[in-house]
Amino acid sequence: MSTDATSSARSNSVPTAPVTATSPWEPLSVIERRILGTLVEKQKTSKTADAYPLTLNALVIGCNQKSNRDPVMELDEIEVEEALEGLQRRGLVSRITGGRVDRFRHELYQRWTSDGPQLAVLAELLLRGPQTKGDLRLRASRMAPIDSLDQLDEVLQPLLERQLIVYLTEPERRGAVVTHGFHTLEEFTRLKAYHSHTPVSPNSEQGVSPPRSVTSTWESRLTAALSEIDALKTRVAMLESQLADMRKQLALPSAG
Repeated sequence: MSTDATSSARSNSVPTAPVTATSPWEPLSVIERRILGTLVEKQKTSKTADAYPLTLNALVIGCNQKSNRDPVMELDEIEVEEALEGLQRRGLVSRITGGRVDRFRHELYQRWTSDGPQLAVLAELLLRGPQTKGDLRLRASRMAPIDSLDQLDEVLQPLLERQLIVYLTEPERRGAVVTHGFHTLEEFTRLKAYHSHTPVSPNSEQGVSPPRSVTSTWESRLTAALSEIDALKTRVAMLESQLADMRKQLALPSAG
């Protein structure tokens, strides 16, 4: 792996091609999405003032928790801290120093939207990926009240206009699927092709999660597998970079 490639892997950078040719938003890596979603979630659901901003350890635990996450990940502090560096460079996260340990907070109210329900919706999409509007309303409501699908549509419209969210299906179809606007173009194209052929449950439009059928189970597994593959690619690149550094320190010749 070249020096430029190892540097790119260490900073956890992602391709610069956005979800559409006219999108104003730079894509986020899988780990960056998980970090931002976790920071927003903890900021909105923390019961005490000292629970947020998050320490690095608390952020790693939040990223890896098994509830309200899809897929479940097993990130370590190195991976999270490297991704944080990239998010700080883009002004999406701030590091707070001066206490016993450094803490981290998101800056998305300034960078994306100052509206609480809108940010809750974005956080759920970053934590779970594409989902129906019905599921999204139920899940985002734990961070901000969204009482109906009509109210959700009002929340989504400004995000849609700014391309912070995009539809993977026809917006008016029953069980319409929405996602965030921080995918790469390749990833978005793959997701759109898949979800445009997803069978629709008659309950989805009413905000009621359908029973777990064979189809929905495989859909969930595929989405999780694709996200895990992206995360593994990042991890492999990081390990290759570390191995190259070790070879230099030991003055061992590179393989090949």
